[in-house]
Amino acid sequence: MVHYSELGLVNTNELFKKAIEGKYAIPAFNFNNMEQMQAIIAACVETESPVILQVSSGARKYANQTLLRYMAQGAVEYAKELGKNIPVVLHLDHGDSFELCKSCIDSGFSSVMIDGSHFSYEENIALTKQVVEYAHAHGVSVEGELGVLAGVEDDVVAEHHTYTRPEEVVDFVTRTGVDSLAISIGTSHGANKFTPAQCTRDENGILIPPPLRFDILEEIEKQIPGFPIVLHGASSVPQEYVATINKYGGALKDSIGIPEEQLRRAASSAVCKINIDSDGRLAMTAAVREVMATKPGEFDPRKYLGPARDELKKLYSHKTVNVLGSAGKA
Repeated sequence: MVHYSELGLVNTNELFKKAIEGKYAIPAFNFNNMEQMQAIIAACVETESPVILQVSSGARKYANQTLLRYMAQGAVEYAKELGKNIPVVLHLDHGDSFELCKSCIDSGFSSVMIDGSHFSYEENIALTKQVVEYAHAHGVSVEGELGVLAGVEDDVVAEHHTYTRPEEVVDFVTRTGVDSLAISIGTSHGANKFTPAQCTRDENGILIPPPLRFDILEEIEKQIPGFPIVLHGASSVPQEYVATINKYGGALKDSIGIPEEQLRRAASSAVCKINIDSDGRLAMTAAVREVMATKPGEFDPRKYLGPARDELKKLYSHKTVNVLGSAGKA
């Protein structure tokens, strides 16, 4: 067993406390390769933001769990090399079993999410509590989930969303002992969060998605004041990346995300962790497609993965400064 402190990582407890007090959210950026990790750390060091390196079950299979552990340790050392010892969390995103969460804890993760939202309420509580008891024995923080987000993200698939019921949160948090709670207020996974029929158009013909259910968020805050809340499926799906991908041979249709001003509003509440994955995928894919299309003779991976990494760093710097408010909080 490897404890996360040996890798230079921290859990989320102190970070969330400071985020709620400071009215900002900590970025949870998904990664599964070296270029993504480099971009995340470089952006967060430059903007002096704490960061949660987030790994899905699918990413763990893709990258190999042993390599991931050393990449996380390397991320901590890379930040120091760049001149700032920022707090770095290694977090399991959407763990779906006790066995997976235990494996991650034993291999150096400092935070895990147990997503029992696809089970019945009582089964969700039982599973979440089991993970909490093991995690807390090793100083690892735990995120639970109430409500279901629609969309597709790696192995997580749901056709319809179910809003979190505010009347359940006190019971759930009390009985499970979780450290943070992922809720459903209208965000969803993937780049196709809404259909055009669900949106309205502004004066320029731009599709505007339905607003997040801040009324539900506010009621949850009343029920569990000061408790850390998490938003999943919070990519904004920048249309310039969609346009670039489609210009150079892509076929992204009806890619609509969460407006950044709504995320900024959420970040100034008890929402202290906001997950962003699809935006990073779009940024990297747009940069790779442009190089491939404009320089068809190029075959050195560094020549297209380098620009992809640079674009990702630019995007994530923007998120920490202008959306999440976490810049300068490291």
